[in-house]
Amino acid sequence: MEFANKEYLLLLILLIPYIVWYFLYKKKSEPTLRMSDTFAYQYATKSWRMRIIHLPMVLRMICFIFVILALARPQTHNSWNENDVEGIDIMLAMDVSTSMLAEDLKPNRIEAAKDVAHEFISGRPNDNIGLTIFAGEAFTQCPMTTDRKSLLNMLNNIRTDIAARGYISDGTAVGMGLANAISRLKDSKTKSKVVILLTDGSNNRGEISPLTAAQMAKSFGIRVYTIAVGTNGIAPYPTIVGGTVQYMNVKADVDTETLMKIASSTDGNFYRATNTDELKKIYDDIDKLEKSKLSVKNYSRRYDAYQPFALIALIALIMELLIRHTILRRLP
Repeated sequence: MEFANKEYLLLLILLIPYIVWYFLYKKKSEPTLRMSDTFAYQYATKSWRMRIIHLPMVLRMICFIFVILALARPQTHNSWNENDVEGIDIMLAMDVSTSMLAEDLKPNRIEAAKDVAHEFISGRPNDNIGLTIFAGEAFTQCPMTTDRKSLLNMLNNIRTDIAARGYISDGTAVGMGLANAISRLKDSKTKSKVVILLTDGSNNRGEISPLTAAQMAKSFGIRVYTIAVGTNGIAPYPTIVGGTVQYMNVKADVDTETLMKIASSTDGNFYRATNTDELKKIYDDIDKLEKSKLSVKNYSRRYDAYQPFALIALIALIMELLIRHTILRRLP
């Protein structure tokens, strides 16, 4: 533990003159009774009040000490912890186009995908996981990290209407999403490098075709697990009409053939997820992959820890006042 304001600790020196004053000079100011002879009292036992006569002074000193320690701002240390663990490098490539708002999965496709991804990430504390999102264009939402809290925050911050609001262009650039994830994995030294590609449509945007991106993944030794989200046939899709939400049926337009080719060419697997339970089947295959040793560095930042010191000072002050004005109360 460190103190941010160490100069306040110098105030503890004031305890020395206070102790000297208490034992040498304070007694002279107290009322006394002259006795001709005190021989009769030399074997008299001291009452319990006499035994705690200096307790208020001790409590006052404790209060003073801990007030000074609280003012000095005690803080925890900054620390780095480096551990060697076994894990996998994984990039999640998630489709966030407007078609992911269809509600054949509850509450809708993208929220169901986020829920499963949240569970997936939380259950892998040793894996190095990142997140790419794509619609008509692709970008990295979170680079690969072992910091689960930051990754999950970024996953939760994905808006279901990110493309509908114009934050990114709408469409389905499967090839661009896969290429973006590959760019984060290509320099990895681990034995198992994985992209989990989740989409509900067919490629209709972007400069890189899905099969070209698959060849890129194969050249870097990256396995691609593809997931086609959505039911076969039609699905309810919400649209705003006159300030109210109306539902229209839209036909599923997922290119399963291309997704299967991507998976097979990279030694991955293809999944058709028509409900959230099927989304979770990918877990077993990921767990079977050969894991590599990863060097993980954990950083903990300092924070103020004055609360226990302030609490002790408050308790000591209250006890000192209670004892002095009740048990050891003196009449003038």
